[in-house]
Amino acid sequence: MLSAQNLAIEFSDRTLFRDLSFVINPKERVALVGRNGAGKSTLLKVLAGLQRPTSGSVAVDNDTTIGYLPQVMQLADDTTVRCETEKVFDHLQRLAGQIDSDRRALAERTDTDSADYMRLVERFSHLSERYRLIGGDNYQAELERTLLGLGFEPADLDRPTKEFSGGWRMRIELAKILLQRPDILLLDEPTNHLDIESIAWLEQQLVRSGCSVVLVSHDRVFLNRVTQRTMEISCGRLYDYRVAYDDFVRLRTERREQQLRAYENQQKEIADIKDFIERFRYKPTKAVQVQSRIKQLNKIVPIEIDDVERDELHLKFPPCLRSGDYPLVCDDVSKSYGDHCVFRHVGLTLRRGDKVAFVGKNGEGKSTLVKCIMREIDHDGTLKIAQNVQIGYYAQNQAQLLDDNLTVYETIDQVATGDVRLHLRDILGAFMFGGPASDKKVKVLSGGERSRLAMIRLLLQPVNFLILDEPTNHLDMRTKDVLKEALLAFDGTLIVVSHDRGFLDGLATRIYEFHHATVSEHIGDIYDYLRKKQLDDLRDYNTYKSDPQPAEAEPPSQGKQSYEAQKEQQRLLRRAEKRVAEAEAAVADKEQAIAALEEQIATPEGASDSQLAQDYVALQKELEAAMAEWEAAEEDYQQTKAI
Repeated sequence: MLSAQNLAIEFSDRTLFRDLSFVINPKERVALVGRNGAGKSTLLKVLAGLQRPTSGSVAVDNDTTIGYLPQVMQLADDTTVRCETEKVFDHLQRLAGQIDSDRRALAERTDTDSADYMRLVERFSHLSERYRLIGGDNYQAELERTLLGLGFEPADLDRPTKEFSGGWRMRIELAKILLQRPDILLLDEPTNHLDIESIAWLEQQLVRSGCSVVLVSHDRVFLNRVTQRTMEISCGRLYDYRVAYDDFVRLRTERREQQLRAYENQQKEIADIKDFIERFRYKPTKAVQVQSRIKQLNKIVPIEIDDVERDELHLKFPPCLRSGDYPLVCDDVSKSYGDHCVFRHVGLTLRRGDKVAFVGKNGEGKSTLVKCIMREIDHDGTLKIAQNVQIGYYAQNQAQLLDDNLTVYETIDQVATGDVRLHLRDILGAFMFGGPASDKKVKVLSGGERSRLAMIRLLLQPVNFLILDEPTNHLDMRTKDVLKEALLAFDGTLIVVSHDRGFLDGLATRIYEFHHATVSEHIGDIYDYLRKKQLDDLRDYNTYKSDPQPAEAEPPSQGKQSYEAQKEQQRLLRRAEKRVAEAEAAVADKEQAIAALEEQIATPEGASDSQLAQDYVALQKELEAAMAEWEAAEEDYQQTKAI
């Protein structure tokens, strides 16, 4: 379907990658991983045909369509959500217009016996049939189903796109790509702007779509649920594993350990040979043995060990003045845009050293409240900032606000003051911008590199109150872990807006949920909140689904209801998991049998064996049936899990 041969990308100061060759087969879902700046986004652009490689080529089968979602794009704000999404179906609308024109012409014509009239009838019939076959009768339903799956409400579809945050507008672009039904999907960090519910919906769509997917993401759970193959770009080379992400991590570690053992054994052998040569080089009686050892040494092929990126990212927040005991107090704070109420009657008080998280769907007001705190927008109610509070603010679009024409070093040099200016090169090196990388222009940086650079700017300023709005977007897994460790050690007050459950786990001790214009407080960490929310949702679901109790029956206690609901949910989930496991095993057995049969058919004797050919066709049909059963089992499991 798509093949890359010997791809290389070179910049003036370095080679990004070289000799990348691989094939993307039909229905394959591939994770493309690697550290920030390794070239993942660049490779997607090359595959999408938006950037030419320095050398090598990309071949795509005829009639194969490609859909590409970049990390950052320019979004239109001059229409409604529905109209913007309908642009995908311009060809259907043009076809519908032609059909209506022909219908009116047929109604007005009176020469029903003429050849020209019959040609018009034939064209009208052909266009009508084509319109029906390509989904013209139900594309509106499909459009609404996709937008609702990505988190939009029915009332949102006719709202102007300019009323939505950047995250919601990116969802519109993702919906447009999904509705195009391309043969190959190239997705660069699609979960950055999605909440947990929408991520789960997208997981199911990608698994069930039947298209090929090449996916860049730093969401470990998402990768494991969607992909079956992992390609890593590391130190300019490509490593291909036919397994999901967690298995890839394990296999990569095992491979390097094997290489190290083989390398150590080879080095010992080389040392022994060299020692023998040096000891007996000048002894005539050992001349034959010495020459033999020299030849043996020259024939040894050095064992290569995969490069490991050992650069370490050290984050340390500089000391700052002690803030007041209550850095932030919100009392009856509300915000509306015209008739649209973002939130109302918000009351929250943060003590010095508190670490809290703002969670909820995009557009529910998290970033809006942050902007109120930062005095960027007006609001109703009272919002007080204590004395000596020095706020460090990392916005969602912080990385895009950097000056493209400056170098990495110049970007940092602009904000650095005092003695820290003497150590700028060391600081940049600690953030993986050492050596020539510090002289790169900002405009050539990847999304992750820009985010990391924006974070450095923040860290160079002493603060005692941090507000981070989606700080983990575009950061790789290792960098997220290091940032989290630094935040855990931060002795100031922290507000973090994030959908990343792994990042919030153990970091935030209070959760503020933004939902339907209200803000509610939950004591505990993110998983305490999610467990409570899941139980509440499950309780509501079972109350809605259950038959009414007889009037004389005593309703069970709330605690018993929750326990029984959990017990039934776990039983159904175990049964669904077992069905998926059995279906996966059946698919694996069929694929193994087909592979063995293909080896037999590849031999001269097997190529002429008609029985082998019949067995091969039968196994292919059995594999299709097994795949259908697996897809049904997986869908049942996801639906059960979502309850």
